[in-house]
Amino acid sequence: MKTIIFGKLGGLLLVAILLLLGLDQITSLVHERQGRHQSAVDSVARSLAGSQTLLGPLLHMRCTEEWNTSSDKGPVHQRRDFTLSAAPSNLALSGSSQVEARARGLHATQVYTYKSHISAQWPNLKALAMGRQNTGSKVQCDTPVLMLAVSDARGIRQAEVKINGAVQEVQAGTQHAAYPRGIQASLPGNIQANAPLVAEVELELLGTESLNFVPVGSATQVNLTSNWPHPSFTGQFLPSERKISEKGFEASWRISALASNAQQAVLSEGALCSGNSMGGSAHDSPADAVTAAAVVAGSSDCVETLGLGFIDPINTYSLSDRATKYGLLFIALTFVAVGLFEFMRGLRVHPVQYFLVGAAISIFFLLLVSLSEHLPFDAAYAIGASACVLLLSYYASHMLRSWKRGLPFGAGIAALYGLLYMLLQLEQTALVVGALALFSVLAAVMMLTRKVDWYGRLQSPPNATSAAQPEAP
Repeated sequence: MKTIIFGKLGGLLLVAILLLLGLDQITSLVHERQGRHQSAVDSVARSLAGSQTLLGPLLHMRCTEEWNTSSDKGPVHQRRDFTLSAAPSNLALSGSSQVEARARGLHATQVYTYKSHISAQWPNLKALAMGRQNTGSKVQCDTPVLMLAVSDARGIRQAEVKINGAVQEVQAGTQHAAYPRGIQASLPGNIQANAPLVAEVELELLGTESLNFVPVGSATQVNLTSNWPHPSFTGQFLPSERKISEKGFEASWRISALASNAQQAVLSEGALCSGNSMGGSAHDSPADAVTAAAVVAGSSDCVETLGLGFIDPINTYSLSDRATKYGLLFIALTFVAVGLFEFMRGLRVHPVQYFLVGAAISIFFLLLVSLSEHLPFDAAYAIGASACVLLLSYYASHMLRSWKRGLPFGAGIAALYGLLYMLLQLEQTALVVGALALFSVLAAVMMLTRKVDWYGRLQSPPNATSAAQPEAP
């Protein structure tokens, strides 16, 4: 009898190892498909435009200072190139973004068109006064320009610039070393250094997945509306007001330079705290990318941003990955149910039959990830779960030699799938619900076996009836 028991346990251990290897392969497949999805998103971004960050408008002027110094070998000519910049005292951005899905094969990503009216005001242009540092030097400066930088200039569809009400010619690039991609417009020659300046920009910009803003003004206000109902607000500042509905959202930010270092960090040509590149190629990450911990600790001089991501709330690959993490628990609970039927009813269930039951449960996760690429996740889950429940109910009725045992077994499997679906929909309470469910299962097993004479059961010979000869239902 002991030989039979240990042989059965050894067989079940081998079955568990094989099923665990199968689940690991399915998990690897989910990660592979998730990687392909991200590759498709990156492909759309390369073909259209990537995530966008708006910086500006700023006024800046490139200058050169030249002077002579004396040395033992005679006079030495010195030269210094520098840039003078002026951030606006008031900056207001008001716009809307229309989001649509763009697909690459089976994989879709969110692409937006952002239309904005930008208004910036400067009380004067004293910040652009020639910065002479050496006595007797000669300073020459280019014409001051108004610049607006973006992460990916390929997304610029239309831009119009007005300075003090007069339309100015818009050119590509910013002439700024740290933030070179964007647009620029030269200031008119009749601008007075002590007079206020008002700039207005009409901008149409394309991007993918996320849209961010740099609060570069002494007082910055951003108003944004969109038809996308699932925004994920990011950056160092959350909206001061927001309204979200099924038709879209409205959000507004009000940021003061007293609360943000963005203005000073931009004037110091710092990198973005988000790590999104504003220089180099359109998809390069800056070498001086800043960690989130450094930003929170205040130990970094990076440029703070605010913004949002246009996320898909039903990420099929993320849900499938979460589901496969419950695979081993699913199989274990199913084996417990089969073992109880076998033990309590004196049946004989071969390890091969345990393996087939576990394989059917494992195949569900493969069905889920494959069907969800073509169908909504809910429909894919329902089809995969229904197919497995029907298959296991039919097989269990023969394995346990009675429909009266097979149908309750199938009902239990259906309840497990229902519990898993509920856990996938929950975020904050998934752990507590799962723990309560496991406690309930344990309590049910203890109640069913509370009067079992385990020594007597183990010493009594098993039912000689073979599983290959089922009773009539």
